[in-house]
Amino acid sequence: MIWLFLDFISDMDKEKIIAELNRHKKQPYLDYRIKQETEEFTNTLFHTLFDVNTPVDKNLELLEEQFNRLVDMACWELKKPCAKVWENYVSQLPEILEKLNLDAEAILECDPASLSIQEIYMAYPGFYAIAIYRLAHELHTRGFPLVPRLMTEYAHRQTGVDINPGAQIGKSFFIDHATGVVIGETAVIHDNVKMYQGVTLGALYVAKSLQKTKRHPTIMSNVTIYANATILGGETVIGENSVIGGNAWLTSSVPANSTVFHTPEIKIKTTSNV
Repeated sequence: MIWLFLDFISDMDKEKIIAELNRHKKQPYLDYRIKQETEEFTNTLFHTLFDVNTPVDKNLELLEEQFNRLVDMACWELKKPCAKVWENYVSQLPEILEKLNLDAEAILECDPASLSIQEIYMAYPGFYAIAIYRLAHELHTRGFPLVPRLMTEYAHRQTGVDINPGAQIGKSFFIDHATGVVIGETAVIHDNVKMYQGVTLGALYVAKSLQKTKRHPTIMSNVTIYANATILGGETVIGENSVIGGNAWLTSSVPANSTVFHTPEIKIKTTSNV
């Protein structure tokens, strides 16, 4: 459509428009190929870890090639040896896979609707979101720019679960139904936590000056958080073994072994409108 419009204007005007567009394209590193490359890398990585028909040895070579292309596009600071990240990263994959197997087992144990462990690996959006988070988090901790964020955003687009790769999540994590879950960058989640759809672990305030401060809550072990609960603030701690009911709104800490619930207001209609 743009070129059809340009056919009706003079060559001089065309050159002026093109020059103006080029002048306003100010981001030197804004290469959208990195999104596609990251998604291909993420898919290859996921299949390498889980698909029985995918040969691990050959795919590790393919993953290294894909990673090197990402380094060429995303490693903007020459003083940081991004190329060395791969060797350290690949050595952590067995530990990451072990954690993901624990996540899958937690879902199987907790969800009465799950029929098999295979169903969880292939059909549960919560598991997929956790898997991509764990794979991205390891890159995030090593200071590799942009790619971890693109990985979790890719999972977000597919599952509706938004987990920042900077969050810290312990073992045997379970997200049921998944859609609408938001877990912020500085959130800390300990072991055996169960979470339902629509839960938000967010910040009380949004300001750029808070970038390096803890803005999101801490969830201790064995906590269950039901649908659409909102927990905000970097100093907010949910004590272990607590249950947070659906639609609860929390901005302060809760001691261990607590039950928090939202009480709806119910009004019974006594007269009819004619």
